Amino acid sequence: MSGSAVFSVEDIDVFYGSSQILFGVGFEVAQGQTMALLGRNGAGKSTTLKAIAGLAPPRRGRIAVRGVEMQGCKPHVIARAGVGFVPEDRQVFPEHSVEDNLTIAAKKGPNGEDYWTVARIYEVFPLLSPLRHRQAGRLSGGEQQMLSVARALMGNPIALLLDEPSEGLAPIVVQRIGELVRHLRDTGATILLAEQNMHFCLGIASDATVIDKGQIVYRDTIQNLKANDGVRQRYLAI
Repeated sequence: MSGSAVFSVEDIDVFYGSSQILFGVGFEVAQGQTMALLGRNGAGKSTTLKAIAGLAPPRRGRIAVRGVEMQGCKPHVIARAGVGFVPEDRQVFPEHSVEDNLTIAAKKGPNGEDYWTVARIYEVFPLLSPLRHRQAGRLSGGEQQMLSVARALMGNPIALLLDEPSEGLAPIVVQRIGELVRHLRDTGATILLAEQNMHFCLGIASDATVIDKGQIVYRDTIQNLKANDGVRQRYLAI
């Protein structure tokens, strides 16, 4: 795999108990790239992100962040190496305020980066600013999704794992989340985006990797995937 890769995933097998979920999964995400990991529900997208984040350690294979091997490391070690993870179910601290959720997560990046501060978050997420004193549990689904992304950024990560950021949200909110991800991409962020909704990824991701039944079945640009009716019908149609 390339030395310029931020994430390198090589031939990983992941199990939940005795059930194997991932079978020899491998790909890489380069610096500044936005990669869409696409597939139906249950295909293995979330498990792949959890494996990178250290929440579902592989039994076999290799995971590296900027060339440093991470398989077997605890999630907090991987987070300190610069991996920001936004889970599918958001997992905000419901009894704490928006600002408390942000300050709890504040830390410098692995090389002392301190770009993301509370003030910077409110500039990039203007909808959160008037909600700063509201309990996170009282936010709408879209507001909680924005808060989850913002909280991950407060750790000044070198790369983001976004798990199904558009799931369960109203179309206008999905549009706002898409604009936010595009903004992060345009700032040079490295993003691995797990999604079932290919259309959400158009105009956001440059490249696509399709996973089906725990195996990588297709890799290409997102535009070539859009034009490939056979692959979309076989692996992405509901």
